[in-house]
This record gives sequence, C-alpha cells and structure tokens, in this order.
Amino acid sequence: MLKNPRLNINLYKIIKNTEYIRNFCLQHKIEVVGITKGCSAIPEVAQAMIDGGVKILGDSRIKNIQMLKEAGIKAEMMLVRIPMLSEVDKVIKWVDISLNSEISIIKSLSQEAVKNNTIHRIILMIDLGDLREGVMPDDVLMIVDRIINLPGVKLIGIGTNFCCISGVMPSQKNLTKLVKLAEEIERNFSIELEVISGGNTSVLKLVEDGIIPERINQLRVGVGILLGQDDARSRNLDGTYQDTFILTAEVIELKVKPSLPQGEIGRDAFGEIPVFQDLGLRKRAILALGKQDIYINSIIPIKKGIKVVGASSDHLIIDVTDVEEEIKVGDELEFKLNYPALLSASTSKYINKYFYKEENYKYGD
Repeated sequence: MLKNPRLNINLYKIIKNTEYIRNFCLQHKIEVVGITKGCSAIPEVAQAMIDGGVKILGDSRIKNIQMLKEAGIKAEMMLVRIPMLSEVDKVIKWVDISLNSEISIIKSLSQEAVKNNTIHRIILMIDLGDLREGVMPDDVLMIVDRIINLPGVKLIGIGTNFCCISGVMPSQKNLTKLVKLAEEIERNFSIELEVISGGNTSVLKLVEDGIIPERINQLRVGVGILLGQDDARSRNLDGTYQDTFILTAEVIELKVKPSLPQGEIGRDAFGEIPVFQDLGLRKRAILALGKQDIYINSIIPIKKGIKVVGASSDHLIIDVTDVEEEIKVGDELEFKLNYPALLSASTSKYINKYFYKEENYKYGD
C-alpha cells in the first residue's frame, strides 16, 4: 500500500526531458550539465538524467554528490555552490569540477589537491549583474593571473549565473560580455579555455531564439529537466513534460466552516498576520501535509475547483466547495509542483518517494 503524503516521480518523463533539452543544445554545440539540487539529488532522478544523455551532474551540496557517487552513479560531478573553506578536503575527494570566485578558497583547493596528488578543475564565476556569486569583470585578469600558476588546480573556463538572487535576465549583450572576457583571458595568458558556462535554464530562450553567442558551450539545467519549465519566464518548455513530479496528500478532515475567522487576529505560527475574505460558509478539507513539508505557494491542484487556503506546519487547508465530485475523508488529492515546492517536497523526510517508468502512468492507479 502506498504511504501518504507521497511524491510520485515519473523517471520516463525525466529521461525524455533530458534527451530533448540535451539534443536541442547539442545542435548549438552546447553541453548540458544536469543539475540535481532541485530534487535533493535523488539517485534515481540523477540516473534518469544520465540515461537521457548528460555526462556531468551538478549539485550545491557535497553531501549530495557523495551520496550519488556512493549510490553508484557514473558521471562527472560539479559543485555549483562556491566551496566553503571548511569543506575543501571533501571537495577534492568527491568533486571533479567546482565553481569558484574566492582566491583564498582556490589556493586551499590547490594545496589539498597537491596533497592528494590530483588535479582539480575549476570554473571561475563572473558576476554580470545578478549580484550573487562571481568576481567583478574588472578583476577577472588579476584573479586569473593568480590562479594559473597554482599547482593542483586547472582553470578550465569561466561562467556566470542569472535569475537567482536579483532576477537579472540573460541576454545576448551580457553573454557576449562573458565571451569577450574569455577571449581577453586567452590573449593575455596564452591559454585556451575549454568551457564558457553561460548560466541556467533561463538561457535556453536565447538558444531557441538563435541569439546565444557562439562560444557559450555549456548550460547548467535543473528546473528545465526536472519540471519542463523556464521559471524565470513562467513558461513551459516546448517538447517537455511538466507532470514529472506529482504530490499526493490525504484528506483527514472535511467540514463546512465560515470563511472568516472569529475573534481577534494575531500572528500565526510563522509570525505572519493572515488576511481573509468573507465568502460565507465553505466546504473545507484538511490534508496531512504542511509547511514543514512543502512550499505551499508553489503547489497547483490537479482537480478543478480546489483552492489552497493556507497551511500550518502540519496541516494544509483547501477549499473544495466548487469541486464537482464528492470529496471524502481518506481521499487522495494530487498537485503539480513548481520549483520551490519540488525543492521542499524532495527534501522532506516525511514525504514518501515512489518511482514510475511508464509514459502514460496515471497517478493514483
């Protein structure tokens, strides 16, 4: 018997999403790195990305990368969050390629790599306006000059990121600037960079429109593969599936109640002051699911007529007044997920994970 709440994961559709995006990018000589952090690096999902053709997997947590390697996943591993100084030894042990922006950390990686008689590959991140990780463009040559003579590390390329902290969108202009920086590095230091990593799923639109600069040869794609979405533009990607992860939760209470709370309103359990609209009496269901498990603003009810009212740490409240079918205690209700909901649901130890490989599997069967 399937246990609730649960995340139903369609590996067939993840493989197909990977194949479609990889093959599309290969037509433009762009390699796709499959980013697993959005699903907490579930090994079965990582393997689906590999089965779909990717050769490199990326994650933000070394613990996830270690788990994937210990699970027997055969791929090169990229650490996509800047390493901590305190974890440099683990980076050298478990990670093949890491994104970097701090010279002190790169020096520490160099020392650890020499101790372990290995070469660790790094991509230097450049900040092109999103103001997350990366050295400023004016400092690039100075930083590269300090990197290239360090033993134990090899600068294989440069990269950038968009749409993560400030919402800055990728454009032909800012990616052309990245390419010009790469060419400036190559001229000044007589080296050839293998990789110009142009960003994440949001850059796929530039590939589709045929305006991505030619030397961009790598994209780090997570949500595009996992959910078939370009969340920066709130659009679905053509040729991909969006029902790859379906959340199922069980009804534990069903009652008609007023829509407007009675009494003085204070802060809820999360320190927020809720606002309600008086809609009269409504049929409300409680699901055994809460904010400890899911980012509720990013779940999408599959059954028509359901409206999400709110949640506490353990209870999800929905309005089912307008649902045509009868809802009963014990019924299972299903939700599609956007990226924040997938991130939280896959991380929660209270949500059971089930895997399917059939294209036309109907959840709940």
